[in-house]
Amino acid sequence: MPKKILLTSFATWLSEQKSNSSDDLLLELGKMDCISHDLNFLRQLPVDVELASSRVIAKINELKPDYVICCGMAASRQQLSIEVLARILSLQSTDISSRDCAESFWQTTLQTTVNVEQLVEGTEVEISYDCGKFVCESLYYSVLNYLNQSPLPIPCIFVHVPILNQENLHRMIADFVLILNRLALI
Repeated sequence: MPKKILLTSFATWLSEQKSNSSDDLLLELGKMDCISHDLNFLRQLPVDVELASSRVIAKINELKPDYVICCGMAASRQQLSIEVLARILSLQSTDISSRDCAESFWQTTLQTTVNVEQLVEGTEVEISYDCGKFVCESLYYSVLNYLNQSPLPIPCIFVHVPILNQENLHRMIADFVLILNRLALI
């Protein structure tokens, strides 16, 4: 039976960007007829944590997928990267006047339930522990936090996608499809 997988991507956020590589990858994936999974796309998410998170969580509630794969662009990377964890800084107190600013914050970390090492074994996909401190990490944290509180055990990963070009496109698609297939076996 095919697995229902929700895949998300972001829109561009800089005026000089022609596209977002995470969205480009999902666009190419949507053209493929050989994938046996029930792929559901939530593309072009706004580069706004609250809006993006609420849209993804609403789609999770609507679809009740077997897996969630959030994707984002990482222009400085050369290979697909799967993020193991997401962190946020939270304010401990609203009164920071009497304390050092650094002591006023605490870090919360959430980790995927997926065995990432097993998922990437034998591929060129990298394992990352740095989701980037931008909207990608905040979205990943929000989704992991929501799924941790949900009665449905839905595994979620975040995949960073490098800039795609003619030289790497086929390899990136092949690695991504392999990740999809391995995830569906978990």
